[in-house]
Parts: sequence; structure tokens; C-alpha cells
Amino acid sequence: MLDYLDIFTTILGLLYIWLEYRASIWLWLVGVVMPALDVVLYWRHGLYGDAGMACYYTLAAVYGFLFWRFRRTRKSHEPLPIVYMPREKYLPAALFFFLAWAATYYVLVKWTNSTVPVLDSFTNAMSFVALWALARKYLEQWVLWIVVDVVCCFLYVHKGIPFKAFLYGLYIFIAVAGYFKWRSQAKRVKPKNLNS
Repeated sequence: MLDYLDIFTTILGLLYIWLEYRASIWLWLVGVVMPALDVVLYWRHGLYGDAGMACYYTLAAVYGFLFWRFRRTRKSHEPLPIVYMPREKYLPAALFFFLAWAATYYVLVKWTNSTVPVLDSFTNAMSFVALWALARKYLEQWVLWIVVDVVCCFLYVHKGIPFKAFLYGLYIFIAVAGYFKWRSQAKRVKPKNLNS
């Protein structure tokens, strides 16, 4: 059966990734509307972890907008530039990922009838870290999204959400292109100019 919410949120997702590719602040506006609708879509298909994650995405989009809008570099007061993630952030980000994965898995197994708790919790935990990295315009956020997109594409095919599966399949290619586009811009920016 055709799910119009699947189609509409897929269209919003295409707009979102295009705006992200361009590093446009307006991605955050779409980032509020799309996940709010995704809560309903995912819940109806038994993806409870993704439904919960969509709630987080909605709030994170507000944070991302404010961070991009008001965070400035110390010296020039210019908008936040695209930079490489500082090496000292890798270990805390990895630890947070594993803790979030375990916690989300526990919640899904304990309080839902999820049939895909390992992968559902994995994409949720990885998305937490990826959104944090995106809000700071870290280049590596694209690598995290590629992993999330591959797993989500498989999950949505498995769960019978074909338009979302197509969207996340497309996201993989766009994320690769986005990585190379952002990398060319990140080379011209020195991370030491940023506030910590």
C-alpha cells in the first residue's frame, strides 16, 4: 500500500540533503519539519528507535540552527567555517557512540517489540554523533552519515518503506559528493581559530 507520508518526507529529505551539501543554514528548517513527520511514519512501521531518533532530530535541528547562526570565529566574527574534527574529539565521540548504542538497544529490547533492535539502535547512536559533528561543521560528519545511510537503506527495504529506502540510497552518493566538496573548503580553514 502506498504511504503518502513516506513520499512527502522523502521529498523533504531530498531538499534537506541538497541544503546540507551547499552548507546552507536553511537545512535546519527542513530538519525540524521532516523528522517531526518521520516520528509518525517510523512508529507505524515498528521502527521505534528511529521514531525516537526523529524526536531528537527535531530538537537537534533547532540547536544546529542556533549554533550555525550565532557561533562565530574568535578573530574575524565570520560564520562558523567547515573544519576537520580535532583529534582529541575522536575518543569522546567514539565512547559516546558505544554508550548510546547500548542504551538505545536496551530500551528497544526492554520496552518495544522491535524486530531489528541491533541495527535500529546502531543508526540512532551513530546519528547522535553525526548530528553533533554536523552542527560544528566537522568534515567527518559525512563519513558518519554514509555509514548511517547504508544501514538505514537496508532497514527501510526490510521494513517496507520503499521511498525512504530510495532516499537513503541516494543519500549515500550525495554524502560522498558532500564529503569531497566540504573537504576542498576545509583545507582553507584553520581549526585553531575556532572557539572550543
